[in-house]
Amino acid sequence: MDDRAARRNRARLTTLALVTTVAAVVSSLGAPLVPSIAEQYDVSVTAAQWALTATLLAGALATPVLGRLGSGRRRRPVVLGGIAVVLLGTLLAALPLGYLPLVLGRALQGVGLALVPLVLAIARDAYRGVEQTRVLALLSVTTVAGAGLGYPVTSLIAAYAGLHGAYVFGSVLVGVTLLRALRDVPADLDVTAQPVDLTGAGLLTAGTLSVLLVVSQGETWGWTSTPVAVLALLGVAALVGWGRWSLRRPQPLVDLRLAARPGVVGPHLVALVLGVGMYGLLSLAVVIVRADGSAGFGLDLGVAVAGLVLVPYSVASVVGSQAARRVERRWGGRPLLPLGCSSFAASLALLAWQHEHLWLLLVAMAVGGLGSGFSFSSLAGLIVPHVPDSETGSALALNQLLRYLGFATGSAISVVLVQVYGGDGAALVAALLTLAGLCLATAVAASARDPRGAAAS
Repeated sequence: MDDRAARRNRARLTTLALVTTVAAVVSSLGAPLVPSIAEQYDVSVTAAQWALTATLLAGALATPVLGRLGSGRRRRPVVLGGIAVVLLGTLLAALPLGYLPLVLGRALQGVGLALVPLVLAIARDAYRGVEQTRVLALLSVTTVAGAGLGYPVTSLIAAYAGLHGAYVFGSVLVGVTLLRALRDVPADLDVTAQPVDLTGAGLLTAGTLSVLLVVSQGETWGWTSTPVAVLALLGVAALVGWGRWSLRRPQPLVDLRLAARPGVVGPHLVALVLGVGMYGLLSLAVVIVRADGSAGFGLDLGVAVAGLVLVPYSVASVVGSQAARRVERRWGGRPLLPLGCSSFAASLALLAWQHEHLWLLLVAMAVGGLGSGFSFSSLAGLIVPHVPDSETGSALALNQLLRYLGFATGSAISVVLVQVYGGDGAALVAALLTLAGLCLATAVAASARDPRGAAAS
């Protein structure tokens, strides 16, 4: 490779990593700012929470659609258009136009989450062999490390520049990313673009939206209330209908038969469960930092500290991804997911055992970050060999969708578990151990998975 080609290669990799990192950072411009949004716009904390929920919903719904829409020759324009939508969303949130425009801007920012599978598909086409594995691992872990970085950065900027200053910062990041993408995102491959299954997209959207509304609003509306029951039935019916429709279609939005391949089922299961574990860990860690101790737990510290506790998580995610590559070179890919799931279980159990000192909480977060590095950085590399080139975007989009569903579920269910168990210190321990048990059970399932799934032709 000559010097010019090497420079182009480095520039392309930097831009792809920038897209995935900025998507994660911008998506995190919600949770630390929820109390500020509630105060500035005089709304309840529950209403202000939609500044985060809207982003996760939009990301989950847009992921499979953009995964199919961005196939073939459409990939480059869809990636560029998606970044432009995120820029519009950050600009809308940065302007003092009111609460509803802020939530709408946050929803538009969620489109950035859906760009990650397309970036991974670009990397698969641009790299080969060992380099491909390395690049996919790097891009995968940036989505986790970027989220961990976004929380403390958001908290610090908001503390000095105010609520809208944080979104101005996000606008600058996205603007720079768009300029880099215009220059470095490679031209589309000379292959036929896949059709978009609009009926399947509608059913999946209705089902996913209903289920996530139940998860995010069930506590507020009441788990046995009529709206929750109706939405739950609608969500299940729509998802079942989408599954049946997809199995009959020659080119569905997501190929469920492809998703059921032996080499793909394990990564999909881990993406969903560890999504729950990750946001359960992050949510309860923030609760512990901010709680005043009146319920039997809490360090009674400020929002800036709540953001900074995620720094060891982010750093350890990168360290874990590096260690994962060494483990894979020596023992193959089979140990990666069990190690990642076990690390998450250990971090949750450690937090349950001791959460009365900040330094112990930081240690628990670092252990969780190692779990992210081993698991999330490995998912794409474990899936890619078992799917055809033409279906890479679709397969990775489904994996990303399951991850986002896990994020939203973990964020909601972690707090619900504490309340269900009684709302005191013992309830916090029980909730953490429940999530730890879920991760540990997934570690056992991942250990037993069949690693011999036939590679895609």
